[in-house]
Amino acid sequence: MDRQTFAFFGGIYNNYLALTAAIEDARTRGAEELFCLGDLGAFGPYPDRVFPLLIENDVQTVQGNYDHSIGNGLNDCQCGYTDPRDNHFAQISYDYTLANTSQANCDWLKQLPVEIRFEVAGLRFLLCHGSPRRTNEFLWESTTSTHFLNCLADDYQADVILGTHTGLHWSRELSGERQFVNVGVLGRPANDGDKHVWYTLVKVSQSQGKSQVKLEFIPIEYDWERLVAEMQSEELPVEFQETIRTGWWTTCLEVLPGKERLRGRY
Repeated sequence: MDRQTFAFFGGIYNNYLALTAAIEDARTRGAEELFCLGDLGAFGPYPDRVFPLLIENDVQTVQGNYDHSIGNGLNDCQCGYTDPRDNHFAQISYDYTLANTSQANCDWLKQLPVEIRFEVAGLRFLLCHGSPRRTNEFLWESTTSTHFLNCLADDYQADVILGTHTGLHWSRELSGERQFVNVGVLGRPANDGDKHVWYTLVKVSQSQGKSQVKLEFIPIEYDWERLVAEMQSEELPVEFQETIRTGWWTTCLEVLPGKERLRGRY
């Protein structure tokens, strides 16, 4: 039996401490290739600390909406929010990230691909940020139909589609033994009252000509107290700090569909 193991990280949000822990954990679990699905910046401190971790560890990276905006020096994150409060806090995190990202790293973000494709064991993998058709598209578990996901797999000729952007990990089996996976994010907890963050481990095996994908969502513990202290020192909003401390989202809530919002505290 041939087997390959891949790790997928979403939404770093400047949380270099969680990224460090996830890289170490993925290597321990036998991951041969590491991928990041975009949105390196946002809520956390010290944006420039993320880049060497990705580059030195050969993490192949997709360009998220945040990365496109920072790389091109745009006025906002293109996050896709419509609520004034959501946009208020998104603007604070964006302005901070833009002001504290070096020109060399902006240039690096600008050249990132909007998708990565590869084939293993006869399966076609497509890595994107929000969806294959739009970088900042929110695909929520409760509101995204299986029919629509099957159409994406058909239209974009993929057997396994992996994205992020929503901040919440989930997966769906599709027709023809295909899959859609939201890999979660490392930048902040999954609005579940726990302080850990999430990434996705995928093992692809082939036996007697049949390919199989085994998917596992991995919780990551990291030094969240240090992250909060650094957020305080950088004068980032207390709302951002509270999310890291408690595991409950305090911002970017209005975009959540009803079922996903009911799982949270606010």
